[in-house]
Amino acid sequence: MTVIDAHVHIFPTEVVAQRDHFCRLDPWFDALYRNPRARLVTAEELLASMDDAGIQTAVAAGFPWADPALCRYHNEYLAEVARRSAGRIAWLATVVPHHPQAAVETERWFALGAAGVGELNADAQGFRWDEPERLQDLVSVCQHARRPLMAHVSEPLGHWYPGKGMAWPQRFVRFLERFPDLTVVAAHWGGGLPFYELMPEIAAAARNVVYDSAASTYLYRFQVFRIVSDLVGPDRVLFGSDYPVLRQRRFLERVRAEADLSASELVAVLGGNAARVYGLPFPMGEGRPQ
Repeated sequence: MTVIDAHVHIFPTEVVAQRDHFCRLDPWFDALYRNPRARLVTAEELLASMDDAGIQTAVAAGFPWADPALCRYHNEYLAEVARRSAGRIAWLATVVPHHPQAAVETERWFALGAAGVGELNADAQGFRWDEPERLQDLVSVCQHARRPLMAHVSEPLGHWYPGKGMAWPQRFVRFLERFPDLTVVAAHWGGGLPFYELMPEIAAAARNVVYDSAASTYLYRFQVFRIVSDLVGPDRVLFGSDYPVLRQRRFLERVRAEADLSASELVAVLGGNAARVYGLPFPMGEGRPQ
């Protein structure tokens, strides 16, 4: 079975080696990575982890830098390692979405092979999901290119953790209502948004949203895979580890054993859906969702 990890993070060697320097450059990076136990990995480490876990492809995001120059630096790294990976690493371009040059930058990264934009983070980058008009130009580029946008969305309830922020569903849904035709990947199970899709107006606004499972074991019991699949359909769930936050091999093993998904649902969740959303190769014999 082809497996695509739809949410991982990798960093240039310089960032890994000079963590303290980059902590001084970006407050959000400092909040997440000042603790030396918080893992930073390169593309080489990701590929080794994928080999160990039996994962064929990973969708790599960088970091939601507040400085467009740092976004550009990280995107250049992602483009290069993806080019050298023989198709095993797809990548998402990070931009500061409300910056005047965000649309132009996004066009540039799409031309260089980015599979989408993200992971955008309102708290880290200084914008608001409930002020969607400021993101119009970026959204237009994504729609024209038929590329998705991945968003960090967090839970309004539950425990605090570094990087949680306040990108809550009640704010994020304002963005979805403004751009209901945009394909959106709502990371971390959308901060609980799929549970509100029992409300018809929320389901209408979120009709082009897919939910990834990044960092699941820190947030929910494994029943979340079955419950969300029942609520919104298994074609709108993506397997994403948030590696290196979670170990890919262990998380994948647990999804297979504990998520209570049928064989065909596993094909979709573990790879087929990500292939469709991000435009990635997928063996036709495995029943890629249309």
